[in-house]
Amino acid sequence: MLIQRSVVAKALHLRYFTQSAVATLLQAFQQEIPLTYLEGFPKPDPKYDETIRAIPRAASGSNISAKERKKGRVPSIVFEQEDGQHGGNKRLISVHTNQIKKLVNHLGRSFFLSRLFYLEVRPDFESDELIEKVRVLPRMLHLHAGTDRVLNVTFMRAPSSALLKVEIPLVFRGEDVSPGLKKGAYLNIIKRTVKYLCPADVVPPYIDVDLSELDVGQKLVMGDLKVHPALKLVMPSEEPVCKIAGARVSDQRKSK
Repeated sequence: MLIQRSVVAKALHLRYFTQSAVATLLQAFQQEIPLTYLEGFPKPDPKYDETIRAIPRAASGSNISAKERKKGRVPSIVFEQEDGQHGGNKRLISVHTNQIKKLVNHLGRSFFLSRLFYLEVRPDFESDELIEKVRVLPRMLHLHAGTDRVLNVTFMRAPSSALLKVEIPLVFRGEDVSPGLKKGAYLNIIKRTVKYLCPADVVPPYIDVDLSELDVGQKLVMGDLKVHPALKLVMPSEEPVCKIAGARVSDQRKSK
């Protein structure tokens, strides 16, 4: 599906799209970039498709949040997007602790924060009445430092018209054939996530980093990463991602 002029015109009048976001839409329209997952790029695994269940929460505050956690619920918020960050139209909700814990454990924290879910808000978890059903992106996840218990989750609404800033995790591949690593060098990982401005319909679950041709001393920078053409890097393209470094001193001593 290509960006239509009506979508661009609508974006020009929505307060939560910045000039840079509109420029991205216009550029995508001019270049006729398809806003669908393309062959050769990562796409979400349907194995983890899940609707997150939620109930309204009347008020916020530390005491209320503590009571929610004792009941097996995670105090949460759903925001509108604004420049890919927090915006208006805030809804206070609570979600099932066990459901969020399961998703985080299965996916991993970084991968949970780069995956879209449908969220259903009902008067109570067993009710047939639907208050709101919306596609969302988990924006922030607050875990207890000692136990990793889920304390808070923040979601952003992610309709097709949304542009979202997403910290996308990196997956390193080709270590077994990298010339540098085969010579005894080691992989120095500098970045494990990279931030992109993503149209909501093509948020990648991760980005592949190909190490198969890297020799000793060579590195990859953010501009080297291969991503969907609709994504816009919002970090300096020359920032390093990883490097094939020479053998560690301890390894050299062991080989003597």
